[in-house]
Amino acid sequence: MKLIKQINMLLLPALFALSLPVLAMNLQQAMAALGNAKAQGLVGEQANGYLGVVQNSNDAADIVKLINDARRAEYARLAQQNNIAVADVEAMAGKKAIERTSSGHFILLDGNWVQKR
Repeated sequence: MKLIKQINMLLLPALFALSLPVLAMNLQQAMAALGNAKAQGLVGEQANGYLGVVQNSNDAADIVKLINDARRAEYARLAQQNNIAVADVEAMAGKKAIERTSSGHFILLDGNWVQKR
């Protein structure tokens, strides 16, 4: 009986660790969840071209991280392709993202999250 408990104690963490990737969100899921996260006021756009977490939740943080990582890679690709600084691409993307943000969704202005009118 003691051996079975020891085996269980070893197997349960291993099984849990194997299940973690299944629980993690991928980029496609993050993109699909973005509209709802913005509508709920969890996520907003920033002038630097990246998303930010407005209200802390695990899903919001995952969405922001995955999408920002993809944006960062795309900004770097565009900067290299056009022989300009990544910061310039980020600034242009941020300006465009804020302009395109729907009324009622959050944007970061002067360090504060505000709902766009």
